[in-house]
This record gives sequence, C-alpha cells and structure tokens, in this order.
Amino acid sequence: MSGHSKWSTIKHKKASTDKKRGKIFTKHAKLIAVAARNGGDPGHNPGLRAAIDNARAENVPVENIERAIKKGSGEGKDAVVMEEIFYEGFGPGGAALYIETLTDNRNRTLTNVKHIFTKNDGNFGSAGTVGYLFKKKGVIQVNLEEAGKNADDIELTAIDAGAEDVVNEGETIKIYTEPTGVMKAKSALEAAGIKVASASQTYVPQTNVQIADAEVARQLLKLIELIEEDEDVSEVFSNFDIAEEILEQIG
Repeated sequence: MSGHSKWSTIKHKKASTDKKRGKIFTKHAKLIAVAARNGGDPGHNPGLRAAIDNARAENVPVENIERAIKKGSGEGKDAVVMEEIFYEGFGPGGAALYIETLTDNRNRTLTNVKHIFTKNDGNFGSAGTVGYLFKKKGVIQVNLEEAGKNADDIELTAIDAGAEDVVNEGETIKIYTEPTGVMKAKSALEAAGIKVASASQTYVPQTNVQIADAEVARQLLKLIELIEEDEDVSEVFSNFDIAEEILEQIG
C-alpha cells in the first residue's frame, strides 16, 4: 500500500487544481445524495452526517449541501436516483484498479470508463476481476499541521478508539478501522481535542504489485488520473507500489 499512499499524498498536493474545476464539490454532492437515500435528516442518518462533515471540511457551500440532500432524498424538483457502481480492471504493470463511481446514468459511466481503459494501455475487466484483492475499511485522515496534537498522542488516542492501523505519511496521519467503527473512532479523536480532516470508508489492497519501471509507472499514473477526472468517478483504489525515487523521476 506504500506506493498508493505516496500517490495519495501527491493527489492531496494537487487538490487546489481539482477544486478550481469543481471536481471536489461535485464529488461531495454525489456522496451526500447517495447517503440521503436513507433519509434526509443527518441526526438520524450517520452516513449522511459523515458525508456532510467531509463536505464541510472541503469548504463545500451550505447551499450545495442542502441541494444535494434534497436531490438524494427525493424532496427537490431536481431529485435524482444516484447509484454507487464499481468497475474493475488492470493498468500497466499489472496493477489492479477498483473504481468507485456515483452516477445517475450507468450506461454513460460504463462507456466513459471503458473508453479510458482502452485508449490508455489498460484492461477493463468484468465484475469480480479485482474486487477480491481489496478489503473495505474505515479511514480517518488527520492533517498534522491542523491536528492540535502531536503524532504520538494521535496514535495512542486512535488505538484506544479501536484503530486497526495507524500510518504516518509525514504531513498526514491515516487511521484505519473496521468499516462500521469509523464514526465512533472519529468522535473519540474529536473528544480528545484532535481535529479530523475527513472520515469515510475505503478499500485497502491486500497484496501489492511492485512497479519498477519509470515508463510503466508514468503510464499507470496517467491512466489513473484520466479515470479520476471523469465526473462520475468518486475514487480509484489500486494496489501498486512505486519506489520514491521513481516517483521523483517521473515528477
């Protein structure tokens, strides 16, 4: 997972560019709409409450959040049925790609994702091709500069709150829990005075594929970037591991 974590750090540094394109706002609106299918009151819908908290952490405007809740719960005039669909395949070097999408038109999304794979040295797979290589987990991200506590205190508090793993990535700390325990752990961290940047569910690779060739690494990261740029794609999970020197070499 180390290579994937490094890529997550790179993506975090590019976040301002994504925000300019509205990608972040769109993603959170869809996540909120999906969560709102189980009820539009965050007081009685923990999933919706988490989605709203994460959107606020990314500075999504209140009116965007309210509109997304109405769309998802069927209250607004623009109400839509959002679906969460996963697509699977392999990228250059044999890296598995598990793609989470949020869409109101599955035919459009399938066509777009398939096209990106075909044109960028990827192999699109059927359901079940790579999904078994990933395990669903809760993940909490804490940005050290904003946390209010040092890394050791955060780790100890996280362990006491039921964390299964704590990974220090330098600027951020990621805390992994069971999927159903993520909000409980988030509350425990906040009660200890630790500021949480986000709390959600993720898919963690169970095995890694080492990418040792710089050109293959460049092709793989290009493919992932293009998939992530599609408006219906929420997240791309992968099991690649790229050495730090290769990442630096390809920029």
